[in-house]
Amino acid sequence: MHLPHLKTSVGLLAITPLLSGCAQAEISGLGFEEGLSSVNDHSLSLWQGAWITAAVVGVITLILILWPVFFHRKKDENFPKQTQYNIPVEVAYTLIPFLIVAVLFYFTVQRESRIVKISPDSQVSHFIDVVGFQWSWQFKYRDAGDFKSATVTGTPAQPPTLYLPQGQKVRFNLDANDVVHGFWIPAFMIQMQNLPGVTNKLEFTANKLGTYPGRCNILCGRNHAQMLFTVKVVTLQEYQTYIQGLVAEEKAAIA
Repeated sequence: MHLPHLKTSVGLLAITPLLSGCAQAEISGLGFEEGLSSVNDHSLSLWQGAWITAAVVGVITLILILWPVFFHRKKDENFPKQTQYNIPVEVAYTLIPFLIVAVLFYFTVQRESRIVKISPDSQVSHFIDVVGFQWSWQFKYRDAGDFKSATVTGTPAQPPTLYLPQGQKVRFNLDANDVVHGFWIPAFMIQMQNLPGVTNKLEFTANKLGTYPGRCNILCGRNHAQMLFTVKVVTLQEYQTYIQGLVAEEKAAIA
């Protein structure tokens, strides 16, 4: 009589470890995975701290809203006591938000300075030029030896793939041919603008093998939504093989 319920309970117990593992990973990163890139290493704790702060402020605000609803309801027809001001309360609700913003600002500046720091060329393993244009991307790999660079140019119909070597620091030189674009890899918690006539520099290390979506996050025109690309993190050997293949294709095209 109770067999169906027993089967259901056994099934739920069987998948509980899987569900709890997924939930813990999602809750701990609050939407982001830890260790994907050197940027995540700096940004993730700031992201978590901001959400925790917002949650604490939200709970306190909810309590302050509900407190008078339940404990200061109208008890009789007497006009309630009127208070012109309360200096301690006014100081508190001015000072506390200021302190919260100041602390978040401090840690934001601290982490941002680490993320945008540019190392000497001798400490960078690979150099890639990223050019945004309406409406796709061009990647120029500066690891092509005597051939100067190997280039991949995408189209809205065929978005390009950006290959990155695992565990190697890469310097990106960001430019635009027409309007402002935004080089954005959501999983890596990184974005920087591609500006016409200005070269922005960004460097980071991709730590985990895999494929990750990238896109433009600056409204750049009619087909902005089609400015997509894919980031593929591979081993160093696979990366070198890929670059050699690009060079071979370009040499064949020239010949």
